Amino acid sequence: MSTKTNLQRNALPRPFLKWVGGKRQLLPELLKRIDEAGDFGRYHEPFIGGGALFFELYRQGRLGRKKAYLSDYNPRLIETYEVVRDDTDKLIHLLKQHKAKNEHDYYYEVRANVPNEKTERAARIIYMNKTCYNGLYRENSKGLFNTPYGRYKNPQICDEENLHACAEALGHAKLVAQHFDMITKSAKKGDLVYFDPPYHPVSKTASFTGYAKDGFGEDAQRLLAHDFRKLHEHGVKVLLSNSYTPFILELYKGFTIDEVSANRAINSRADRRGKISEALIRNF
Repeated sequence: MSTKTNLQRNALPRPFLKWVGGKRQLLPELLKRIDEAGDFGRYHEPFIGGGALFFELYRQGRLGRKKAYLSDYNPRLIETYEVVRDDTDKLIHLLKQHKAKNEHDYYYEVRANVPNEKTERAARIIYMNKTCYNGLYRENSKGLFNTPYGRYKNPQICDEENLHACAEALGHAKLVAQHFDMITKSAKKGDLVYFDPPYHPVSKTASFTGYAKDGFGEDAQRLLAHDFRKLHEHGVKVLLSNSYTPFILELYKGFTIDEVSANRAINSRADRRGKISEALIRNF
């Protein structure tokens, strides 16, 4: 095996979905704080999204034999994770078919039709995620994917090696579609919970909470802060990322809040995209 191939294997698994607000660039900061948490029991991630932190913890062997509990309120996302774990070969076969036909009209044909079969639905989600505009997973009020075609020259629709690596990692995880509020019932003393919710908007034009049809407004942010405190009271170690805004700083007053910098590109105006301050909040 070549040195190049070894290096590629050592870099796996990595997220199989492109995810707006994904945490790959903040991994060093997140891992540094997890180091400070010390030993922990089980690992929980209630807003799994692209799963960057989970996959990196697994890649580095930091989870050991610990069970990971991954969840999200979007059932279509969790179903896709389940297919990657449970039906990898058929998924790869279907993604190769999508890759062979990828073009503007085909994309909108796929977007307009939701298959009845689970693995076909997952292949559809991954295909659209890799070829849609800016890798933006967005749903309308009916729960339907509504992002336009992205016109990429050579999108990586089917990364076989990484999909197999992700399947192996997910074999050590429990996946469930549920509201984040359920974490207060499942996390136990000594466990580690990482919250990565849709961020509170830093401005009106920067607002984006459309990962799922119900959105994520200020009431949801308040409920999340309530759950954070409840977990803290029960002896659970909690780490959370969000926007560095007065609203968020007030919600988590009394906990350790670190300001970090990240590149984001959600703003509708190109001249307002770039580095922004984010908050990493923890109770340890």
